This record gives sequence, structure tokens and C-alpha cells, in this order.
Amino acid sequence: MMTKVSGSDKKREWRNFLILGFIGLPIITVLLICAYGFSVWFMQLLFWGPPH
Repeated sequence: MMTKVSGSDKKREWRNFLILGFIGLPIITVLLICAYGFSVWFMQLLFWGPPH
């Protein structure tokens, strides 16, 4: 039971893939790295102090 996919659906799927791959994922990655850096900095500020 195969359903035929129209050309506009394929174009929309490729557009969504490219937007996610080249815009969405890099933004999420940068935000995660920033959150990690902020959490390390904040823990050093509160508990451990700066590295020697």
C-alpha cells in the first residue's frame, strides 16, 4: 500500500530538512554550548573559585 508523494510535498520536505539542518541545529548547538559555559562559570563563582 504505497501512496504517491506529490512534487510539492517533496519540495516542502527538502526545505524543512535544509532549514533544520543549516539553521535550527547550529542555533541549538550554540545555545547548548553557551548554557554549559554559563553553568561552569556560575559554579566557579559560587563554589570552586577560578582555576589556578
